[in-house]
Amino acid sequence: MREKVEVFVEKCRDTAILPRYAHEDDAGMDIYAAEKVTIAPGKTALVPTGLKMAIPDGFELQVRPRSGLSLKTPLRVPNSPGTIDSGYRDEICVIVWNSSDSEEIVVDQGDRIAQFVLSRVPMAVFTEVKSAADIGMDRGGGFGSSGVNDVQKKPSGSKSKKAVRSEKK
Repeated sequence: MREKVEVFVEKCRDTAILPRYAHEDDAGMDIYAAEKVTIAPGKTALVPTGLKMAIPDGFELQVRPRSGLSLKTPLRVPNSPGTIDSGYRDEICVIVWNSSDSEEIVVDQGDRIAQFVLSRVPMAVFTEVKSAADIGMDRGGGFGSSGVNDVQKKPSGSKSKKAVRSEKK
C-alpha cells in the first residue's frame, strides 16, 4: 500500500472537479477543465481547473500531459512537467498549446486535460568546490555520448530497415 499524503483543496469555481486516479495504482491523477476554452491554431491558452491547493511542504504537484490526448489530438502541455510549488495558493491553470496549424480546438468544461503527480522534493544544499570531477566518478560525455538510435527513412515500396544503434567505441 502506498503512502497517503493529505492535500487540502478549495473549489474556487462551482464547475471544478477534484482530481481523480483512474486506477488505484496509477502515479498520475486526472485533472479537469472548469470552463470551456477555445484554442486557435498555433496558440497557447490557460485552462482553469477551478482548484486552489495547499500542497504540503517538501512536495510539489507536477502537471503532465495525458498520453491519449497527446497521441490523438494536437493539444500539448508545453512546459511539462510543470511545477506547482507548496507555497502557491491561487487557482491552478494548465498551459495548453494547440499544435495544429489549421484546426481550432475546443476544451469543454469537464474534459480531462492533464494529470497531476505528487512528488517529494528535497531541498538541495549547494557546496562550491574547485573541481566537480574530483567528487565521485566522472562517467564522461553527454548529449548522445552513449549512442543514438538512427531511424533510417526508407524509400516507398522498399523493405523495412531496422533502427541502427550507434555504440560508443
